Amino acid sequence: RPKGHLTDYFTDNALAAIDANKNRPFFMYLAYNAPHTPLQALKSDYDALPQIKDHTQRVYGAMMRQLDRRIGDVLQKLKDTGLDENTLVIFTSDNGGAWYTGIKDHNTPYRGYKGTFFEGGIHVPMLMRWPGRIAPGTVRNDVAQHLDMFATIAAATGANLPSDRKMDSFNLFGTGPKRDITFWRSGHYRVVRAGDWKLQISKRPEKAWLFNLATDPTEQVNLAAQDPARVAALRKLIEAQNAGLPKPLWPGLLEGAIRIDVPLNAQWKKDQEYVYWAN
Repeated sequence: RPKGHLTDYFTDNALAAIDANKNRPFFMYLAYNAPHTPLQALKSDYDALPQIKDHTQRVYGAMMRQLDRRIGDVLQKLKDTGLDENTLVIFTSDNGGAWYTGIKDHNTPYRGYKGTFFEGGIHVPMLMRWPGRIAPGTVRNDVAQHLDMFATIAAATGANLPSDRKMDSFNLFGTGPKRDITFWRSGHYRVVRAGDWKLQISKRPEKAWLFNLATDPTEQVNLAAQDPARVAALRKLIEAQNAGLPKPLWPGLLEGAIRIDVPLNAQWKKDQEYVYWAN
């Protein structure tokens, strides 16, 4: 049974694993659960944030404070063992803030929460550190997603991608093709982004949302009704991509309604927009 807070438990095991593997190449997937619920923080981190008056937000901030500190310990371990110059470190998140935390405007300025494919649910940080290989302050302005870590890590290690199948992964270090089209899917709720145009379609409710992210990055103006031709063209992309996919090995067992603009503890009101999330 782990002792202490899980963020510390994961970190302490990561530090031990670095020590154990410092003389050979290794891959480490360090998946912190913080700041996932249950929202629980160390009292010392909670006490360090008196400027946050809301209790829930303060606990959440305290969890982030601890996470930041312990990731710093991992980076320091790489430096202390002489590995930091030859180690690619990738930091990212699996989704935006969740509606069930009860924190309003959690992903401001973007709409949506975890479980939705509005930008608040999918627009996350992705940071990479590799001294001598990635120049400090380098920024990419094109679209990337987690699938691209496969081709990127393969390129970093000199491995070849499989050639007997279509690979939906792009090397973020390369100068070759970039990701022009991206798909998301959760049950009947499906989304495509092609260039700056993004279409979300849902069967429950029966609805389409069309946004031009170049002019409307926070998805405030639904253009679906005034541009049906573009909706039809993007819908065909979704249908073609879906037709080539195998059936899910793990189908969703339940669906829950997620309101796009308010958290779980907000009062239900007429005309609030929502999607159903399969889990």
